Amino acid sequence: MDKINIKDIPKDLFNPLPPSKKFESEKISAPSLSFMQDSWRRLKKNKAAVTSMILLIVIAIVAFGSTWVTPHNPTKQNPQYINLPPKIPGVSINGFNGTAVIGGTRVNKYEQAKVPTDEYFILGTDGLGRDELSRLLMGTRMSLIIALTAALLDLTFGVIYGLVSGMKGGRVDTIMQRILEVLSGIPNLVVMILMLMVFKPGMLSIILAMIVTGWITMARIVRAQTLKIKDQEYVLAATTLGEKQSKIAFKHVLPNISGVIIVQMMFSIPSAIFFEAFLSFIGLGLTPPTASLGTLLNEGYKTFRFLPHLMWAPAITLSVIMICFNLLADGLRDAFDPKMND
Repeated sequence: MDKINIKDIPKDLFNPLPPSKKFESEKISAPSLSFMQDSWRRLKKNKAAVTSMILLIVIAIVAFGSTWVTPHNPTKQNPQYINLPPKIPGVSINGFNGTAVIGGTRVNKYEQAKVPTDEYFILGTDGLGRDELSRLLMGTRMSLIIALTAALLDLTFGVIYGLVSGMKGGRVDTIMQRILEVLSGIPNLVVMILMLMVFKPGMLSIILAMIVTGWITMARIVRAQTLKIKDQEYVLAATTLGEKQSKIAFKHVLPNISGVIIVQMMFSIPSAIFFEAFLSFIGLGLTPPTASLGTLLNEGYKTFRFLPHLMWAPAITLSVIMICFNLLADGLRDAFDPKMND
């Protein structure tokens, strides 16, 4: 039988096949995403976390921007304007129009203090005539600086300590964990008092007190994740090929536990803010005239019955910041979890 040459067959006899649904069902329609892109996609679905992130960004911009632009000098004392109530331009609601009840009669405190008509104190003034809004912005900035600095140092010490302990294992891991147990038994307040015996009360002593024991939780979490990751196949393959242990830790282990580290860091920031506020509230924090949320609460609670706005403003600010950080941390934890169902 003669062989048929394909070139001798007319092209008109060839017709394209109709599209098959079988092949379309196997087509990958979604674009490939990296780990961070997929995490961001998950995070955007959490409205509470996104709202909290936006609020924190706004608060940070306003607080740090007040270094250059502020309504009044936060440390300037003006005895003529002592304990003025809040006054917002264009608002006639009692409590925000510069009036207060004295002896059963509502009077205009701004007229009594002879405050110029074009000058306002949106959150009023304190017992030394300082603008409460300016001091609130300053206090928020100082609290954020202390908390972020302490969290970054905790991140550095905790991650390195946990990686070394988890990668080494054996006797080294045992000794390092016993050291953590000894440090974790020291209360933070005792450490703070000891710091005050060496350093003057201020930002440095607060940060050092937080660092002494604050990184222990991070170190334990990183160690636990390292012990789990280092038994994976790709880590064993890198070890078999002769890769250095330090390179394996930073190239293979650390990227795979970065999600857990970020979430733990987000949880540690509100804890640091609360610890700073607590120390400043009991008088072991920042020294006047520097303000923080804790010092403002300490000043405000003394006159809460007569001037409640001096305590409400820093209390609400502190609550909003801590709630936002916790909601954002919850959202990040869900976003970084690869087993989460969409």
